Amino acid sequence: MWAAVILITTLLPNTSAPATSVRELFSFDSFAHIFLFSVLTFLMIVGLRKQYTNTRLRHYAIRYSLLICTLYGIAIELLQEFIIYGRQGDIIDVLSNTIGCLSGIVLFKWIYQQ
Repeated sequence: MWAAVILITTLLPNTSAPATSVRELFSFDSFAHIFLFSVLTFLMIVGLRKQYTNTRLRHYAIRYSLLICTLYGIAIELLQEFIIYGRQGDIIDVLSNTIGCLSGIVLFKWIYQQ
């Protein structure tokens, strides 16, 4: 569900110009990306840890979640750049998504491994 929310909100048409400076990393948009991908990664880790069908997925939940969520963020930016009219992919968003994935891992470790 959360992945669908991210997909819909990031693929809606946007009229603003893409970010071009490193200062944009600290904008509201970047913090929104960080938040969305932090929650996505956290939820994926929890879900993979609670499933018992595949022990490899359960054991390596953090690694798989980081890989899947990071690739998901890159795929969204590629969709914005090449498929969605009115949107442009942005390397700052990819960086923000990745930072969000890493912060989701930190959040998981902080909550579950104290």
